Amino acid sequence: MRRRNLKLRVMLRLKDKYKKEVIPAMKEKFGYKNPMAVPKIKKVIVNAGFGRMVTDKTSKEAEKIQKYIFDNLALITGQKPQRREAKKSISSFKLRKGMIVGARVSLGGKRMYDFLERLIWLVLPRTRDFKGLSPKTFDKEGNLTIGFKEYTPFPEIIPEKEKGIFGLEITVVTTAKNKEEGIELLKLLGFPIRV
Repeated sequence: MRRRNLKLRVMLRLKDKYKKEVIPAMKEKFGYKNPMAVPKIKKVIVNAGFGRMVTDKTSKEAEKIQKYIFDNLALITGQKPQRREAKKSISSFKLRKGMIVGARVSLGGKRMYDFLERLIWLVLPRTRDFKGLSPKTFDKEGNLTIGFKEYTPFPEIIPEKEKGIFGLEITVVTTAKNKEEGIELLKLLGFPIRV
């Protein structure tokens, strides 16, 4: 029970910061009249592709690797991943239509805020040679995409016990209208964005 309350308090920090600090600052900078018009984070998507780890292996080895990645992605996000299938066959990549090529988790609500708190205050500072997020990682709609070559900076993972390392991609989807609003929103929330 105590752990659940601590988790709830941690989750509320980012949400409270948005309500108490981000909304007034965004209203002042961009001239929003209504607090509901201020951009917010809509969802967070976490993707992991299997790539050559699966296509170059036998079916039993490929299944083990898939299960391993699915289990670790579920551990990192706190939610069961969805299977992503190839939409078409590409012979040069040894892909057949319908083949499982990756895993995806879409986070919203409490899980999203919990994941973002860990990402901002634990994962990014633990990432090797991290010097801040580049504004180039934002698209023109103000969404942020971060790529990780390895998932070991996540606190749920014990690197010494890992059999293999896979990369993943995190996309923070916002309701911003442009890149400038998206950058300002995430900067105010505490994302370490380089100037």
